[in-house]
Amino acid sequence: MIVDIVRKYEPITSEQIADKLNLTRSALRPDLAVLTMIGILEARPRVGYFFTGKIPQNLISKRIKDIKVDNIKAVPVVITENTSVYDAIVTLFLTDVGTLFVTGDDGFLSGLVSRKDLLKIAIGNADIHKMPVGIVMTRMPNIITVTPDESAYEAAKKIVDHQVDALPVVHVVVEDNQEKFKIVGKVTKSTFTKLFVELVEI
Repeated sequence: MIVDIVRKYEPITSEQIADKLNLTRSALRPDLAVLTMIGILEARPRVGYFFTGKIPQNLISKRIKDIKVDNIKAVPVVITENTSVYDAIVTLFLTDVGTLFVTGDDGFLSGLVSRKDLLKIAIGNADIHKMPVGIVMTRMPNIITVTPDESAYEAAKKIVDHQVDALPVVHVVVEDNQEKFKIVGKVTKSTFTKLFVELVEI
């Protein structure tokens, strides 16, 4: 209501705002202080309050762009390429995740396998006890990754643009002029749902 009044009558003094809301200046002071501090209103001495053009949605957007992936990443569930499809399915259910990240013998990220990948192979005629997950996984370089210093916005945009459920968070290591990826975390659709709720509740 304060913002609406200022937008309509700017410049307007705190006394005038208080009068329109049937409040005292002292009751209104904390709200005006907060609105000024977060940049929605601008206060000019002996003139009054102005609306800056910023709205809360803009501030939430800025906050998301300021948050780094490193601050929101979760612990990834990692298996090796020679893990059987059966064991991968068991791991998927025991850990209650939708994506498993796969490493090669060198410990670096070599692929990922999703719930859909495992379901497709499980309903076929393959012997899932003997088949290694390396056969059914999506391999590098066909995996979209994100680094810890990228913003939450950039990570969320990658998930939307590439229509994936999860992204591995990686440190890039160069060995023999070749980029390799050490997995240090993950971000998922659930990560951003939780972040959105937390930002709205602040």
